[in-house]
Amino acid sequence: MENIKILVVDDESRMRKLVRDFLIKKGFEVLEAADGEEAVELFFRDKEIALIILDIMMPKMDGWQVCREIRKQSKLPIIMLTAKGDERDELLGFELGVDEYISKPFSPKILVARVEALLRRANVLNVTEQIETGGILIDKAAHRVIIDGKDIELSFKEFELLTYFVENQGIALSREKILNNVWNYDYFGDARTIDTHVKKLRSKMGEKGEYIKTIWGMGYKFEADKGSSK
Repeated sequence: MENIKILVVDDESRMRKLVRDFLIKKGFEVLEAADGEEAVELFFRDKEIALIILDIMMPKMDGWQVCREIRKQSKLPIIMLTAKGDERDELLGFELGVDEYISKPFSPKILVARVEALLRRANVLNVTEQIETGGILIDKAAHRVIIDGKDIELSFKEFELLTYFVENQGIALSREKILNNVWNYDYFGDARTIDTHVKKLRSKMGEKGEYIKTIWGMGYKFEADKGSSK
């Protein structure tokens, strides 16, 4: 992912740092702007910017104005961040050509996943990462799970959970570790959330749900029959 530039626009330095750190971990190059005017200047100055993460409420020029200026010249992906939960804001964003709309507070891991998905859609990021074990095929690029040749409909979190299990096959995983890695460090929910998701995941996986073993008093472990094709 070297040389793929992302512009992060937010008047809160703390928010910019949080997003920047997660994007850098994934190998992206990050540019920052603290207000709308600076964002527009950077956009016109640097033709290699591949995606913009844009806050709405900013000084000098708000996110809507920035989006209008950029859309006059480019169709590059734009993710809009906002503290508002107003449906009208979301609809306005899509009318202006915003590709994704994420309300604060959000999980940085989910934001990065949206970034990667948009870049793949724009043919900027070409990732074809697949994991296959015990009759289960996980296509991370397409966000698709196939079990014994059949597509399985999973929610975003169920997909993340199954991927984490498969990538850590044979390892005993505590509920705390699963929360930290799948729900992210900023999740303050109850560990029973994991049990609920595991129950649903097992049900959707059919017989393959037995691969997810319960370790009483601790958590779970994924063990597939690698010779299985049924």
